[in-house]
Amino acid sequence: MASSKTHREDDDHSRRLYNPYQDLQVPARNLYHLSTSPEFLFQEESVAQRRSWGENLTYYTGCGYLSGSVVGAGRGFVEGVKAAEKGDTWKLRTNRILNASGQSGRKFGNRLGVIGLLYAGLESGIGAVRDTDDYANSVLAGLGTGALFRAAAGPRSAAVAGAIGGLMVGAAVAGKQVFKRYVPI
Repeated sequence: MASSKTHREDDDHSRRLYNPYQDLQVPARNLYHLSTSPEFLFQEESVAQRRSWGENLTYYTGCGYLSGSVVGAGRGFVEGVKAAEKGDTWKLRTNRILNASGQSGRKFGNRLGVIGLLYAGLESGIGAVRDTDDYANSVLAGLGTGALFRAAAGPRSAAVAGAIGGLMVGAAVAGKQVFKRYVPI
């Protein structure tokens, strides 16, 4: 037994391994050299520099739900800490805080998500009807969102909420213009 190698091991070294990419003579940088300019299916889409109604809907609903959930969870945390009693164990206090945070976070998140959904739908609808894209669309959408959100509470509540929604969006639009003008970026 002078040699411990078998005939099969000798064959493995003499064979060439299969390379599925050997016939591809394309440099890798050509495969991954992607354009940085936006691509549009139709030329008309490249003129308008705004999101589509579906993107708006997803963006405003998601942002509303996320921010509402975070704020609600913070409020629930404070409520859970305040509700702690002197004889509570650590486990009971933690459970109370988690329950309060979850309940309040769900409530706030759902409310702001619905507000975002209404706002996105109204803003896209108003923009389609008016066939313009200006600040008035946003303000009218805020007015309509507030009115629709509180419509079940009565006409007076809807009118007040509509006015608040319109003023809030108007202030946000004006603040954005001031920010663009006076803050160099």
